[in-house]
Amino acid sequence: MTLPRRICAVTGSRADWGLLRPVLDGIRDSETLALQLAVTGSHLSPAHGHTVDTIENQGFVVDTRINLAQRGDDARAVTRALGRGVAAFADTLQDLAPDLLLVLGDRFEILAAVQAALIARVPVAHIAGGDITEGAFDDAIRHAISKMAHLHFATHAEAARRLRQMGEANVHLSGSPGIDQILATPRLSRDALSQSLGFPLRARNLAITFHPATLDEADPLDQLDTLLAALDRLGPESGLIFTGANNDTGGDRLNARIKAFTDAHDNACLHHSLGQQRYYSLVALADAVVGNSSSGLYEAPSLGTPTVNIGSRQDGRPRATSVIDCPAETEAIVEAIHNTGQLDMQGVENPYGDGHASERILTILRGPWSREALIHKRFIDQEYAT
Repeated sequence: MTLPRRICAVTGSRADWGLLRPVLDGIRDSETLALQLAVTGSHLSPAHGHTVDTIENQGFVVDTRINLAQRGDDARAVTRALGRGVAAFADTLQDLAPDLLLVLGDRFEILAAVQAALIARVPVAHIAGGDITEGAFDDAIRHAISKMAHLHFATHAEAARRLRQMGEANVHLSGSPGIDQILATPRLSRDALSQSLGFPLRARNLAITFHPATLDEADPLDQLDTLLAALDRLGPESGLIFTGANNDTGGDRLNARIKAFTDAHDNACLHHSLGQQRYYSLVALADAVVGNSSSGLYEAPSLGTPTVNIGSRQDGRPRATSVIDCPAETEAIVEAIHNTGQLDMQGVENPYGDGHASERILTILRGPWSREALIHKRFIDQEYAT
């Protein structure tokens, strides 16, 4: 009898967990695949909601917890956490002996896992390679992961083309599994969401997330202040529901400033992590998503909600017609928020998929594939006209 192939999935934040989960559900239910789960990064941080508890409450068994012992969010602290992650994942891969490492996205925690897998000769399957985010160093991390990966699941056609341009083989256009999760998650009613948040929703409500744009010369705190000034202009009749910034360089400072703002405004609240059901319910009920999170591009269009995308963090990514881009300037943000009310949301198409990405990914993971054949990858030259 052939033993199930061991697929070790790595998750480092609430963002990648929401996208990975439908694929992991399929692996758990498969007779030919066995799920191993490595949890790291902000999942283990009380300051970011200790979301490993959410993972376990959803019925998943955590095989290993990799605490990066990140002390602060400046460049030195993040770099040291990255180094500790490489060392810890070296032990994890030896202990779990997976047949394949499954990762998503562009976080430094994921880079640590993939570097260890390269040396351990464990093939890597990467979801969401080939994307472009010109305003953050995540862009370079994502491309580095792609060059160390062996199976690629692109979320849109342009990303698949870029992966092939990078000389990669085994590129599959799957779409984003996050769309699958949105469609499969039951949403809370307005009253139930308000009760769960401990916050009375207003006649108009905004879902707000602002992360550091790590390659911008401008101080992310200054950019956040322009956003907060714009939100203050909306008045007390607007409900402002913030989710916390991630643990990139400067994220702690942003969260402290957001907390000070919400403490001073009765019409605002901060939840570092809402979990999938509450977050999707909030976005679906909100009048707009505001900030610079990828969720405004990936998820909001499928929930019928317009997005105000601020600054350069998401530059290079495809946009649905429901996304309004604006600079990190107070007047521009106020105008963009007002303009969301003029958008026609009927027939908006999400460029990131149709809700069947996990099925496509699972088909490839089930095989046939050979570990040795994947490891011995070669560069595929492209023909270009001169």
